[in-house]
Amino acid sequence: MNRICLCLPTNRACAATLTAIHAEAAYAAEHFGADVQLLVLDSSDAHTRAEHARVMAGLRRVAGVTVHHLDESEQRTFLRRTIEYARLSDPDRLLHLMLPPAVSYGACTNRAFLLAAALGCASLHRRDSDSAYQLHAGQPVFPVHHELPHLGRPALEATATVTRTDLAPELLHRPVSLAGASFIGELSVDIGEIRRLDEGVHHDVVSLWAPGDWPEDRKRDLVEESFTGAGTAPFTADRATLTVVDPMRVDMCNVAFDRAVYERIPLPPATDTIGSDYFLLHLVHGAGLPGILHNRHIENFHTPERRTDTGFPAYQRRFVKFLLSMLYFHHVYDRMAAEGAGLLDERHQVRAEAVTAFLRESTALDRAENIWRLDRVDTAYRKLGGRYATFADQLAVDRGRLLNKAQSDIEDCAHLVEAWPALVGAAAALGLGDGRP
Repeated sequence: MNRICLCLPTNRACAATLTAIHAEAAYAAEHFGADVQLLVLDSSDAHTRAEHARVMAGLRRVAGVTVHHLDESEQRTFLRRTIEYARLSDPDRLLHLMLPPAVSYGACTNRAFLLAAALGCASLHRRDSDSAYQLHAGQPVFPVHHELPHLGRPALEATATVTRTDLAPELLHRPVSLAGASFIGELSVDIGEIRRLDEGVHHDVVSLWAPGDWPEDRKRDLVEESFTGAGTAPFTADRATLTVVDPMRVDMCNVAFDRAVYERIPLPPATDTIGSDYFLLHLVHGAGLPGILHNRHIENFHTPERRTDTGFPAYQRRFVKFLLSMLYFHHVYDRMAAEGAGLLDERHQVRAEAVTAFLRESTALDRAENIWRLDRVDTAYRKLGGRYATFADQLAVDRGRLLNKAQSDIEDCAHLVEAWPALVGAAAALGLGDGRP
């Protein structure tokens, strides 16, 4: 029986999402015979966690579905045991990278990767708490429908069942390494207000995530496409393409990876940085590993916290850190794409040492481009006025720290990549350590 990990990291109240993802787990078990380890990594406050526990305790029992609801204390215990067993140097640094005190989109998924290894899962399927499933003919449209059949299998086997194959013949013997789709609804990055206030400023700010040497027409196309997902058209019928998946066509709320990917390379553990969890999409694409791109898009929505007096500057900081991170990530993505099949060993698995080398190489880049980015953000936000200008004032104070952190985030990522094989091996050897398989 195929054991999979269906994972939901959350730091907010999401009772409806918990009920919905349990229904997807049941669908996977009942329609595909999967052994589903439903993993909820809960970083919310005590009251919210208690409500989540109550909701999950009330869910119907389903054969083939095992629920794991872990708060941060339980996650920390698991990590400490795993790091200790791995006998790695500087264990406190590793624990900090795996469970930092600040928001980290990569770190929460990395914890899921290790727990999936501990549970003996063949794949990990990630969802988000600020999203929901579409309905078609009154039934939820579950992405796992396309994720389960082919992950880890030779791509050639998928050609008979997908709608379309857009894969070079020489890649058909490689394993299907990811399956994913995007979202419909609100922008994935909550900057719609900027566009409503001033489309010119919106263009200036969003274009900053492009490489600095791109021509204006290419930046304009990027701005038009950025953070829009699959638009707003609802699901009507299944379509699935076997291809080397374009990272711009997949969202991390709607993705599944084969274990051969995430057990080799973790996500960057950067804190307060949106987009840092998309690294593996670029890795799979650069290496030429096949994937399934389908159209069971998830509905995205924004929680109001991001627009409160405390949530607004925190979210804008994450956005600015994303812009600064791209100096380094664009370099690494370009190097991975140029390396192509050279990223893979004879078993078509990623060579971690190549990725580490590209990461470390990027940390020597000139920061001038990031200084320019901060200057452009400052000008743009002051033009918007109000709380954007207030944020620009704080940004001016934090410039040096942000520039340093953008670089040290990459150094941390390289350190974690080097430690990752030992951590995965330790997690697999120990299991959860609480009597559960």
